[in-house]
Amino acid sequence: MASIDLDKVLDKAWADKSLPEILDAPVAALKGVSDRDGELLQEAFGVKTVADLANLKYVRWAQALAALEAAK
Repeated sequence: MASIDLDKVLDKAWADKSLPEILDAPVAALKGVSDRDGELLQEAFGVKTVADLANLKYVRWAQALAALEAAK
């Protein structure tokens, strides 16, 4: 299983939280995502949490396309 450095992907306030807490966190918990970005994601796609973003079909489609390209 791949590991991830939480300090690199989360704002400091979230880096020491459990995975369930992080998945339930607002998307602004991700480093580089502002509160306003979170508001816009909610308006556009109904995304409220990190888990919502991870499960967004458009994100999954983009990841699948990138994986296809990488597998060439």
